[in-house]
Amino acid sequence: MVSERLLEILACPLGKAPVKLEGEYLVCTKCGAKYPIKDDIPVMLIDELVLPDGVKSVEELACYPKETT
Repeated sequence: MVSERLLEILACPLGKAPVKLEGEYLVCTKCGAKYPIKDDIPVMLIDELVLPDGVKSVEELACYPKETT
């Protein structure tokens, strides 16, 4: 289980938004990306995230860095 203290310091690696615990995932409060927890260890890798319903690619997430011109 992920401790409350760890939850306070973890953030979405894409946009640095806070995450919340939902079952076996840490979920970004901004973009909804789900990061799995395996053997009580959060896997905060972009390659391992589960996209929210209706989102087809990482680039569509609200936290994905947008290029500025």
